[in-house]
Amino acid sequence: MLVEIRGAGDIATGIALRLHRAGMGVVMCDLPVPTSIRRTVCFSEAIRLGETEVEGVRGVLCADATSARAAAQAGDVAVLVDPEAASTVELAPDALVDAILAKRNLGTTRDMAPVVVGVGPGFTAQVDCDAAVETMRGHYLGRVYYEGSPIPNTAVPGLIGGYAGERVMRAPADGAFEPCVEIGAEVRAGDVCATVAGEPMRATIDGVVRGLLQADVRVTAGMKSGDVDPRCHPEYIRTVSDKASAVGGGVLEAILALSGALADKDGEKGADEKNSGEKNGGAA
Repeated sequence: MLVEIRGAGDIATGIALRLHRAGMGVVMCDLPVPTSIRRTVCFSEAIRLGETEVEGVRGVLCADATSARAAAQAGDVAVLVDPEAASTVELAPDALVDAILAKRNLGTTRDMAPVVVGVGPGFTAQVDCDAAVETMRGHYLGRVYYEGSPIPNTAVPGLIGGYAGERVMRAPADGAFEPCVEIGAEVRAGDVCATVAGEPMRATIDGVVRGLLQADVRVTAGMKSGDVDPRCHPEYIRTVSDKASAVGGGVLEAILALSGALADKDGEKGADEKNSGEKNGGAA
């Protein structure tokens, strides 16, 4: 089974790992200059570096749909610069997952693949996708909706180590992002973690830098550009989050359930056609 994923950030990567480990081929699509924060656990880094590795799985940048299919068949996660997912026409995936997490649908439709799954707010099952998966931390995280929509965006990050919005570092101005620390560095509230147009971006809590944009990416004032984890476990930066794993499990469930339903319908259709043919032959 071949699955194409729109987006290659941290949640999309958690999904890709779940699908890959379940034996599915995975092709991911992202922007020419990705804006992923948790770059150590994002297959989008393959676009910048040519290849990357997350939890022992290699992601490789591919030039086109043909090479992406070959890479997926060889056991890698294929990554394409293809923000519109135009490659679906040539790839003809068995399932498509929209994990851009834009809080709204950026063009995904149910006719893009036999099974289409939307991740997070902005999707409605049976309207613009076949199933939608909850991304809000809490009781419903990872739940699959076969009808209806995930919880609307609250614009408030989920709690980690007792902190929510305080974890996020935002660009202080418009301009090129210049990091001053590395992902994994331990910082204290007030430490300068990056600058933009000469303005400092400071940590607001003590902890470990869990995510940070790459150098020279263009940002706008207020744009999410970094993340501090107050739990102070540097090893966490090399593994996907509990949230990404939970959402990935929901996507895996949806694809298996909907693919199985399609297979059952095809089987019933084939049996009906066979029975119809036997009846017609008998009548003759």
